[in-house]
Amino acid sequence: MIDKATIRAAFDQAAESYDAAAVLQREVVDRMLDKLAIMQLAPQRVLDAGCGTGYAGPLLLQRFPEAQLIEFDLAPTMLRVASSRHPAGAQRLLARIKGKKTPWQVCGDIETLPLASASVDCIWSSLALQWCETPDRAFAEALRVLRPGGLLLFSTLGPNTLHELRTAFASVDGHAHVNRFIDMHDLGDALGRAGFAAPVMEMENLVMTYDSVREVLADLKGIGAHSVRDGRRAGLMGKSAWRAMEANYERFRGDGVLPATYEVIYGHAWKSDSGSAKTLPDGRQVIEFRKKT
Repeated sequence: MIDKATIRAAFDQAAESYDAAAVLQREVVDRMLDKLAIMQLAPQRVLDAGCGTGYAGPLLLQRFPEAQLIEFDLAPTMLRVASSRHPAGAQRLLARIKGKKTPWQVCGDIETLPLASASVDCIWSSLALQWCETPDRAFAEALRVLRPGGLLLFSTLGPNTLHELRTAFASVDGHAHVNRFIDMHDLGDALGRAGFAAPVMEMENLVMTYDSVREVLADLKGIGAHSVRDGRRAGLMGKSAWRAMEANYERFRGDGVLPATYEVIYGHAWKSDSGSAKTLPDGRQVIEFRKKT
């Protein structure tokens, strides 16, 4: 089971260090923006579900200058950092005088959104769904708060993520040092179960490179990405276990660097005007899967 209190504490602690380590997270946001750019959408209200330190916020407002942005996150300290990206004080007042909408911020869990039904036109969620036990509740909540014709666009991590680190730890002890991630096909099925229409799923592997295993782990700590499932190690590793893990990871070294692979899954789907997904005559729903090479 995923411990949400542990997740909140980890991200609160990492809020100040997050941006320095979040290279991959910014890259994924930029790629999602490219996908959003080709979609015909003029939302009145956009929800950034799992906004973190708010990198996407100003970019979403640039894409939809007339929209009301809601920045939503589990960790209150993340929201405080996110607020620094937007006008404050006199600049905020001037923006309001000019008719520009300033972002709202809400702290909560994406599996139990404290928002009214049919209250937003677009839900954007970048690398947040992996912190849910299953996607079903989050997708059900997304469908509930979307208005008919609304869009859900998200990214999350797939099972191949950090496979090098998982392999390096596997022979050292029986503890869960790397979180488990949900397969693209299971995510697509969950969208269908929730009632979304025309789901499209895409996947690509992005590889970060490092000089040492310590740098890999430092980046993970910097973004608050600890193992939060049952079976994680309660105490520190001994020196011999640590050396064994490092030696295992070194087997992946190539061209002088150590890789850290992230399987990034992108998905989008619509809430149909009728409120339910269109299906084939036999009850099946068509889901489009794409794998980048």
